[in-house]
Amino acid sequence: MPDKLKNALESKVVVFDGAMGTEIYRKNYFVNTSYENLCLTAPHVIAGIHESYIDAGAEVITTNSYGANFNKLSKFGLAEKLTEINCAAVQIARKAAGDSVLVAASVGPIGDLPQGTVYTRSNAVAMIQEQLRALAAESPDFILFETMRSLADVEIAVAAMNAVPDFPFMISVQMDSSAETATGDSAAAILAFLRKSELQPTAFGMNCGSGPEAMLTALEKFAHHCPYPIVVQPNAGTPKNVDNRMIYMSSPEYFTTYSMRFIALGARGVGGCCGTTPDHIRDMARSINPMAKIEKAAKSHVFETAVPLKDPVPTAEKSALARKLATGQWVHTVEIVPPQGYLLAQTVEKSKLCAEAGFDAVNIPDGPRASSRVSPLVTACKIQEGAGIETILHFCCRDKNLIGMQADLLGCAAMNIHNILFITGDPPKLGDYPFASGVFDMDSIGMVRIQSRLNRGADVAGKAIDAPTKTFIAVGADPNAIDMEREIRRSREKIDAGAEAFITQPVFDVEPLLRFMDAIPELRDGKVPLIAGIWPLASYRNAEFMKNEVPGVIVPDSVMIRMAEPKTKEEQRLVGIEIAREAIASIRNRVAGVQISAPFGNVNTAIAVMK
Repeated sequence: MPDKLKNALESKVVVFDGAMGTEIYRKNYFVNTSYENLCLTAPHVIAGIHESYIDAGAEVITTNSYGANFNKLSKFGLAEKLTEINCAAVQIARKAAGDSVLVAASVGPIGDLPQGTVYTRSNAVAMIQEQLRALAAESPDFILFETMRSLADVEIAVAAMNAVPDFPFMISVQMDSSAETATGDSAAAILAFLRKSELQPTAFGMNCGSGPEAMLTALEKFAHHCPYPIVVQPNAGTPKNVDNRMIYMSSPEYFTTYSMRFIALGARGVGGCCGTTPDHIRDMARSINPMAKIEKAAKSHVFETAVPLKDPVPTAEKSALARKLATGQWVHTVEIVPPQGYLLAQTVEKSKLCAEAGFDAVNIPDGPRASSRVSPLVTACKIQEGAGIETILHFCCRDKNLIGMQADLLGCAAMNIHNILFITGDPPKLGDYPFASGVFDMDSIGMVRIQSRLNRGADVAGKAIDAPTKTFIAVGADPNAIDMEREIRRSREKIDAGAEAFITQPVFDVEPLLRFMDAIPELRDGKVPLIAGIWPLASYRNAEFMKNEVPGVIVPDSVMIRMAEPKTKEEQRLVGIEIAREAIASIRNRVAGVQISAPFGNVNTAIAVMK
C-alpha cells in the first residue's frame, strides 16, 4: 500500500498529535477504566479528542488502541472484544481525519503478564499480530509501535509485522537522556537491529520519557547516525504532585521551544505524549507551519524571464571585500549586532574603532535569535556613511514576504550596500516575540537565486530592472550540523544558485570545519572562499550558553575546562581571546578569512583577537 507517512516526512516537518490518555482522564474517566473500550462505549468522546487535535493543527492522529492487545484487555474482561475495539478505534480516527490527516494505528507492548503466566516470545508476537490484523482491516495509514521499552519489544514488533507485511510502520522507543531504554538497550543497538531487519520501518522515533530537555539530549546522541526519518514526541515534562494531583508543569510555549530545537537537529516529525494537550500541539503547530514553508521554499523557482539576462558584474568589481577575496587576500571582518533601540551613534563609533584597527568589513546580523532590533539595512547605511568601512548585511527571510524582500534588495543596491549574507532565519518562537508570524516566502537558497537574477538585470517576475545590481553574494554554513548530509546538499545548492562566499557559524573545534570543506570541492579547492566564524568567549558562563543553547555551535570539553580555570571574569575573557587566536592560527592556511564576533558589543575583544 502507498506509504503516506514516508511521503509526508520527505516533503515537510510533520505535526503529530498529543496524548490520548491525558485527554481521556481530563474528561473524568479514571484509570480503573479500559480507555480503549471507550471506542465502543463512548465513541463521541474519542472522536472529540481526535477533532480537538486536528483543530489544533495535527497532521497525524493516533488511534485509541495503544493497550488493545489480548493481555491488557483481559485485565478488564474484554479480551473477546479485541477485534471490535481495534476496528472501532481506526473507524473513529478515520472519520475525524477525513482525507487530509493521516491515521496512525497505535500499538503498545503487551504489558506485564498475570502472575504465574509463563512468558514466551512466540506468544507475545502472536498477541501483537492479533491486534495488527484487526487494525489493518480498517486501513489506517500506518502502524505506530509506540513506547517500546526495550530492544526485545522492538524485536517483537518487527516480527509481528509479518502478519501485515504490506503495511508501513514506525518504531518509537522510550529512552532516557543517555539514549538508552530502561533495560539498558542503546539507540545504537536498536538501530543496528532495525537496519538488518527484513521489514524496514518508515521512521524511527522517541516518545514518552521524562520531558523535552532529556529527549533533546538523547536526540543529540544518535540523530547523526540514524538512517530513518526521526519523529520526536516527548512528555510534557515530569509530573509534580500538587495537592495529591499529578500535574505536568511544562507550558505549551516551553514545549514548543524544544520542538524547534528537535527540528534544528533534524527531526522530521514532532508531537507530544503524556501530559500534552491540544494547547501544546496548537502552539507548536503554529511555529512548525513556517518551517514547512521553508522546506517548500527550498524547492521553489524563480519565474522565467521575459527579457534577456545580462552578464553580471565580475566578482572583483562588486566591492572592496569581494576584490580581496577574489584575489586571494586574507580578510578580517567583525560582527556587531544592531541595538534594540534606534540610537546608532555608539554602533557607528564602534565601527570606526574596527576600521582603524584594520578590519575589512562590519557584519550586521538581521534579528539574530528572532530578536527585534533597529533595521539592519539602516544600520548598514549609517555605518558606511559614518565609519568609512564596508558592511556585510545579513538578510533574513523570516519577516517579510517576497515583494518586501526584493524591495529591500533593490534598496541595498541604491544605498551602495554590496555585500549581503543570505540566511533563512530563526523561527519567531525562538525569540522574545513568540506570537509574531514567520513569513518564510523563500529560504536562503531561493533568495540567492533571486539576487543572482537581479545581478543580471531581471527581478523575480522576470521583468527588467533599470540596471543590474552588483551584490557580492555570501551564504551561511554550519560545519557542526547534526544532519551533515543535508548541510552538504544545501551548501551545494547554494553554490549552484550563485553563492560567491561562505561564512560559518562560530568555530571552536577545527576538525568538523575541515571535514565540511573537504566534502565540497569548491570549498576544498578555494574556488569559493570560506570565512570562518570566530567567537571569543567572554566568560565561562558565556561558554556554557554557547555550548548548551546555541544551535549549530559545539564547544569542546577541552575549551570548557580552560575557560573554567581562571577565577575572575576578566581573566576568563583573556583566555577566550587566546583560544580564538589559536583557532585562527590552526585554520589560517585553509580559509579565506575570519569573521570575529564582538561578544556583548565589546569590539575591543574582537580587535584584541585580530591583533
